[in-house]
Amino acid sequence: MTRSTSGTEAAELAPCPTEPLRQQVLTALALHRVATTAQLRQMLRPDSSRQLISRVLNKLRSAGYTDLTPLPGSDRPRTHAWYLTPEGTRLVRDLPTLRGRSAYPITSTTAASMKTPHTLTVVRTHLAFAADARRRAHEHGPWDWSPEVSHSIGEGERLVADAVMHYTVVDGEHRRKLSAFLEVDRSTMSSGRLAVKLVEYARLFQYEAQPVGRRKQASTGPAWLRWYPVFPRVLFVLTGASRTTLNNRMTDLQAMVAQHPLVADLARDVRLGAAVLEDLEQHGPAHNVWLPLSGGGPRPWTDL
Repeated sequence: MTRSTSGTEAAELAPCPTEPLRQQVLTALALHRVATTAQLRQMLRPDSSRQLISRVLNKLRSAGYTDLTPLPGSDRPRTHAWYLTPEGTRLVRDLPTLRGRSAYPITSTTAASMKTPHTLTVVRTHLAFAADARRRAHEHGPWDWSPEVSHSIGEGERLVADAVMHYTVVDGEHRRKLSAFLEVDRSTMSSGRLAVKLVEYARLFQYEAQPVGRRKQASTGPAWLRWYPVFPRVLFVLTGASRTTLNNRMTDLQAMVAQHPLVADLARDVRLGAAVLEDLEQHGPAHNVWLPLSGGGPRPWTDL
């Protein structure tokens, strides 16, 4: 039976300047799918204690809005990841922060455990950018990261980016707005399949949608212009293997840029780069840790 969210509980979860944390936790789980307590603390209250976030999560679990799953391979019983239940998803679906975004409920612990490894790695990537933005007084927060963004690329096929990031570089009074598609690779697929993602982005770059049931009309431009003023950068973040293996995967991405005509066309107009996740976490994305896929030496992602 669906739990009613009217009355006292709904009032407690409504936006409140003096106590917004419960709502922020629910929103973060709706947006990011799965996250650990430590990740939620770093995302929402980096200067607070772990206990503060834990208390909120446990109260939400008692109310039936969140649940948890053990982390795969962890030998520590307290190490787990949190996710929204279907009731929690219903509670947050009308929040302004989630307008135009889908909150996907996870219906069981088994379903959560299947999504956890990749999803937590995507969250790690976001947190590396967010921490760097705080250090540099740039603008990039929890709601500037949209996971699992899908776009049509024609012929009934779709490209699903691991995330779309929005980021504002602030330099005095000058503000530079940037966006990027993120592909987070844990070395679970072949290097060839990873490189084919570049072909999908090249198809998205060129794809022009046609109204259904109408004759072909004069072009109104690429379909991606409906969402982005300029085509976002395409950033590959690699982890889960030796440095040699990760370097080889980057070389394969560069080879796809050099050899595939559609991807070569994409590279002339769109910034493409790859980096190792551990380098982002240790040094920050704004350091010289990104390999431009069109060639050249390592540089910050903003200078690809």
